[in-house]
Amino acid sequence: MGSTTASSGELEIETDSDFEVHVFSSSSELLEKLHQTWSSVEKQPYPAMYSSIYGGIILDPAMMVIPIDDHMVHRGHGVFDTAIILQGYLYELDVHLDRFLRSASKAKISSPFSRSTIRSILIRLTAVSKCKKGTLRYWLSAGPGDFSLSSSGCPKSAFYAVVIDHDFSQCKEGVKVITSNVPMKAPSFATMKNVNYLPNVLSVLEAEEKGAFSSIWIDEVGYIAEGPNVNVAFVTREKELVMPCFDNILSGCTAKRLLELAPKLVDQGVLKSVTTKNLTVEEAKGAAEMMYVGSTLPVLPIIMWDDQPIGDGKVGELTMLVSDLLWDDMVAGPDTQRLLVPYVE
Repeated sequence: MGSTTASSGELEIETDSDFEVHVFSSSSELLEKLHQTWSSVEKQPYPAMYSSIYGGIILDPAMMVIPIDDHMVHRGHGVFDTAIILQGYLYELDVHLDRFLRSASKAKISSPFSRSTIRSILIRLTAVSKCKKGTLRYWLSAGPGDFSLSSSGCPKSAFYAVVIDHDFSQCKEGVKVITSNVPMKAPSFATMKNVNYLPNVLSVLEAEEKGAFSSIWIDEVGYIAEGPNVNVAFVTREKELVMPCFDNILSGCTAKRLLELAPKLVDQGVLKSVTTKNLTVEEAKGAAEMMYVGSTLPVLPIIMWDDQPIGDGKVGELTMLVSDLLWDDMVAGPDTQRLLVPYVE
């Protein structure tokens, strides 16, 4: 039962007499509560985490936390990136790590470690996790310190990383998308992989509310931009593989790798050409095939956009050939792309 209390001139405040706020008397009592919460989870989705605040790798999920006054939490002053773990290999770690540090520089976050040290931490973390299939996600934050806007009160930046056990597979079913009404990020923020993902979240929620999988952003000029967390590509009726230019959107590592690999299909006579260029909505919706391109997909066919079929409304043959090309590269590509992890038994 709820009750209402108020004094003269004050707003009424409703209180719930059945609700009690527990006060934890010790850290051990709190830890016991956290362990109870995780004990009901059938499979631990996060086998290992690294925190520069702790100074090491954490295997207890109850302790995989970050400080509330970390500026990445309350101000969004942080950047992140992801690498794929597949069959015991890390895919394109160095490419993602380079973009990660470029994003940090744009966000004016100095790393507490050198690039080589971060790389070593990530490899060690993956090895300790014993995860053979999933994702490795990592963050650089302005760090904990206070609740102001400026990071001048943060003594030191922070580095976090977590291994996510995720049994992803090659996408073969087509999805529906919509044109997003949520304003896309300005180029200076869109080209930096930062933690400010509220526009991305709202864009996906908008699509789900309309019965679609996700959405497509259109820039101010009217050109195709990207999806909320993926790039987008098209196969024209002339069999050209086309991606929007990366000038005002995030330069996807998987998308760039596809641009490197796809000329093989040109050599085989399957595709006419591979290029990046500005595409109008009319040109894009008139394509024969359409797809999302991203790390864990690596290609997701799109068969309908704004309730209109793309091509014949079915998963395209060329889309799946492109998907096979990327998937094979992830599974058995060159050593320059795949890093064998020395797992700890």
